Amino acid sequence: MTIRIAMWSGPRNLSTAMMRSFSSRSDTFVSDEPFYGAYLKETGDPQPMAQAIIDDMDCDWHSVARTLGGTAPEASPVWYQKHMPHHMEGPIDILDLPDMRHAFLIRDPVRVAASYANKRTAINADHLGTVRQRRYFEQICDRDGAAPPVVDSAAILADPATILGRLCEALGIAWDSAMLGWAKGPHPQDGIWQSHWYDKVNASTGFGSPPGPLPVLSEQYQKVADACREDYEALRVHAITA
Repeated sequence: MTIRIAMWSGPRNLSTAMMRSFSSRSDTFVSDEPFYGAYLKETGDPQPMAQAIIDDMDCDWHSVARTLGGTAPEASPVWYQKHMPHHMEGPIDILDLPDMRHAFLIRDPVRVAASYANKRTAINADHLGTVRQRRYFEQICDRDGAAPPVVDSAAILADPATILGRLCEALGIAWDSAMLGWAKGPHPQDGIWQSHWYDKVNASTGFGSPPGPLPVLSEQYQKVADACREDYEALRVHAITA
């Protein structure tokens, strides 16, 4: 029986490095933002490569959900699915994915805004996804009567073996030290958008150094970070610690 892990993360949250980490396991298949095409088609958000992504992906919300709950690719025992909460603008939400072990990856919104701003000319709080991320977390708490695992990117970078080991324990899978490294370059399961977004992770072979001081943002981006602060802090209370 396949263990399906749905990791809900905002953009620029170490999410691709985490996907790389799980892809290094011998028992795991990974999927990269499977609702991205549906989101772009639904919203018309003018993101880089938008039409190419729509043309490349299944953009039917219900069809994507059925696929994610169906037979795992390559009959993999573990299926890690990288999801973005802000993509979920259609008729499917987290409770429509019942056969998942949900987890949440968070990052200080100041760092997210600083990183995201390097790739886009304009962002807003919705692009960071923290409002829906918190709502999804609370929905799973209500459904299960317990909090799903939360990991903060800063804690992962500070002590990846410990934090990832505890995340694996919370998800009910064995720790695998192969998760600490990966091959340089694109991954076969990357979305076609990797050429625009994944330059840094493609140049890496493992998790980077712990973050330094918070960057200083322009007034525009600081307002975005401030709008996400309350939801981030609400989730951070539940984050796995070393």
